[in-house]
Parts: sequence; C-alpha cells; structure tokens
Amino acid sequence: MAIDDRRTPSEAKSARMDPLARLPVFLSLDGKRALLAGGSPAAAWKAELLSASGARVEVYATDVCDELQRLADDPPRGVIVIHGCTWSAENFEDAAIAVGAFEDDECAAEFAAAARAVGVPVNVIDKPAFCDFSFGAIVNRSPLVIGISTDGAAPVFAQAIRTKLEALLPKGFADWAAAAARWRSALKLTRLSFAARRKFWQVFTANAVAHPDRAPAQADFDSFVAEVKGLGASVEGGSVTLVGAGPGDPELLTLRAVRALQSADVILFDDLVSREVMDFARREARKMLVGKAGFGPSCTQDDINSLMVGLAKQGKRVVRLKGGDPLIFGRAAEEITACGAANIAIDVVPGITSVQGAAARLGIALTDRKKARRLQYVTGHAKNGGVPADLDWKSLADPSTTTAVFMPTRTLSALVEKAVAEGLDRNTPALAISRATRPDQAVVTAPIAELAARLAQAQLPGPVLVMIGNSVSSVAGTVTRRSNATA
Repeated sequence: MAIDDRRTPSEAKSARMDPLARLPVFLSLDGKRALLAGGSPAAAWKAELLSASGARVEVYATDVCDELQRLADDPPRGVIVIHGCTWSAENFEDAAIAVGAFEDDECAAEFAAAARAVGVPVNVIDKPAFCDFSFGAIVNRSPLVIGISTDGAAPVFAQAIRTKLEALLPKGFADWAAAAARWRSALKLTRLSFAARRKFWQVFTANAVAHPDRAPAQADFDSFVAEVKGLGASVEGGSVTLVGAGPGDPELLTLRAVRALQSADVILFDDLVSREVMDFARREARKMLVGKAGFGPSCTQDDINSLMVGLAKQGKRVVRLKGGDPLIFGRAAEEITACGAANIAIDVVPGITSVQGAAARLGIALTDRKKARRLQYVTGHAKNGGVPADLDWKSLADPSTTTAVFMPTRTLSALVEKAVAEGLDRNTPALAISRATRPDQAVVTAPIAELAARLAQAQLPGPVLVMIGNSVSSVAGTVTRRSNATA
C-alpha cells in the first residue's frame, strides 16, 4: 500500500500573547490635571515625569523638599503648582491621574480608595498593593519612548535593562521620530496610495537606521517621496523575499531578515524554522506552513511556487522563510525562476548556514592552513532519496578538505561506504550535529567509518548535519549536548 507523503500548505495560527504581569499603556497627559500628594524627593521625581509629559501637576503637601520647589520654579514642560495643604476628596475632580507618596499603609489605602471612588487611576510610590499602574524604567528618545517593567519585582534589573537599551539606541532616533510626527500629515497631501505611503515609511526607516546621528531635513522628505514615485506601478504590486532563517538560534538572524519578517503580509515557512525565529515576525502577518521535511510528508515545490506567486499577484509582501541559507539546498533556483516567469519582484536575504552555526558553537575552524585548505557542501540524497550518483568522490576523499553533508541521515552508511571505496580514510574525524545552535543541540563524534552506526544508536532528532575532515578532530566525546545559554 502506497504511503501518501504529499502535504498541502496550511495556515498556522499566530502565537497567542503570553500572560502579561502589566499592560504597557502610554498615557496622553498634555494639558491634563495630575494630582500629586506628598512633597518628598520621591514625589519630586514623579512630578518631574508628569510635567515632562505635559501634565498640569498639582501638588498637595504641607512640607515640600527643596528639589520639588526648584522643579515648580522651573518645570520641564507642564506647570507644577504647589498647594500648601493636604489633599482632600474634592481634589480628584477632573484629575486624569493621581500619585501619592506616603510612609504608612493606612494613608496610602485612604488615598487609593478616594481615587478609585471617582475612577482616577492611582499610583502609590513603592507600595504596589495600592497601585493601579506603575511607572517602570524609561528610555527617552521622545517621541520614541520605551517603558520597562518587572511588575515591581526587580527595579534594579529594570534599570540595568534601561541602561543597555540606551546604549543601543542612538540619541538621534529622537530627531527621526519627531520628523515622522511632522511628516505624517504632509505625506497625506502627496496623494500617494496606501501601498506607496507604506513604502515611504520603509524607506524612512531604512534611512533612520542607517543614519541615526544625522538630523532629517525637508530635503530627505522630498527625496523619499521622489524615490517612491519613481517606483511607479511596481510599488502597488506584491513581492517575494527569500529569507534565510539561520540554523535555529534567533540571535543569528541578520538585520535584513528581521526587517523582512516585520514588514511581511504573508510568511511561508518550513518545519525547520524555529519558533523563536518566528517570534520576530509581524504579528498581523499570515503564517503558512509549507513544510518540507526530509523523508516526511511535504508540500510539493509546485504547490509552494503557485501559492507564493498567487499571493504576490494579490499585492502581498510574501516572505519565503527557510532554515539556514535559502541559496544552499533550499530550492531557491526553482522559486526565483517561478517569480521571474510571473514578473514578480524578488529579493534574497542570505542566512547563516547550519555549517557555520555548528562550527561556531563547537569552536571548529572550517578552513585551516595546516588541516583544511578547502570547504565543500554536498547533499546527502538525490531526488529519488538515494545517494547522489554525481558526487565528486575524489574531492570527498581529499584529506585536506572539510566536507559538510546536508540531509545525510538515511543515506550516510551508503555514502561513507562509497567514499571509503574511492579513497576516503576510514579514520577521518567526523561528527554529526543535531539541531545546531538550539538549546537541545546534540553532537555525535566518531571516525567516519563508525559514524553511521553511532548516529543510528543515538537516534538524534532532525535536522542533522554531518561534517567530515581533519578540521573537526578537536571535537571530542561520543555524544555531547550544549545549551545556547552557555555559548
């Protein structure tokens, strides 16, 4: 009885949002009343934040610290008014937000209850039990603002993350974000279509990332609009981008790959693409599994080509996401040809290969002046599932070559037997690595003549890669496992 190994493309459900300890919300306080009870240095810091947000801060306290008084004299933005008395229930009228600084829980509870009675969101400094919201740590590149919260569990940790993010985000991003706010209305006046405006913002973003320390000018706006108009009707059409997802570790994605995933309308992905990589995808994008797993039920290449071209003809931005690099044993030639025949614009974003990822994790130099002067990639099976008949067996037997064999599991024994018969030394160092760069990565090492038997005994999950050559001799042990967390 024949086994049906055909599979049809299927839409994958987007991952549901994991539980949130806090909902991040950015309040618009410009010109609104903010009630602040207390005059301590902690209250002064909250007054500074509220004023910087544009709020009219009304402080109710009989004893005000010098720092808060100086802020009232020279506020960062919104006016700060100090009332020399304690708060009362009437003070909450028309307040958009209420913040209190109290030493004891009884006063904190009374203040919180009064705020909630009239529906005003309340925060009591350093007393989370009485808080409807928290401030968190802030990275300020306004109008680009990032808030960081640990739900009060580790404020020092949140501050450390803020410091890291501030080092990563150029201060010039504030100028680009401000330009975006200015140009949004101007862009509508150009009468560009929705697709063209979306392209404008893609061009804008690329330039902001490439030139973060240069303040954008009107000439940039004009240049971006001209670039989009120069694309003509093509900007309204769909496109296909072949993207390399790398071997599995999401930190090995390229910046271009991340940008492609975050701008895609539809993502066609393989079984070998890790969930962690898919987490970088635009949440609103359709995710469709077009699984191509070795020796298992797979979508046909014709089905994938037809789906990919059809979606692009509908005006969709399609990302064809493949494990490793799409140009290496990824059938990229067939997909490029299909897009070309349909006059669909296509781009390719290369990825880190599993060979590079595995070598990096294991500390292997793929080429070495003393051990390996050449590196070659070969496929472990032909279209019929057997050993490829057209392999260059002489090159496989070359002791100064590092050979990486993709998709080797079913044919490794026969491939090694043939290679040894053609001159490959039976004692050549070799290894098989499963799920390279992922947390459950596993490695089997052995002389090449013994590797197939040891691999079968280990029963490693796919995908598996085999590496042969003197360059891999530094990897010792029969089966080793290594977590990304220790890399």
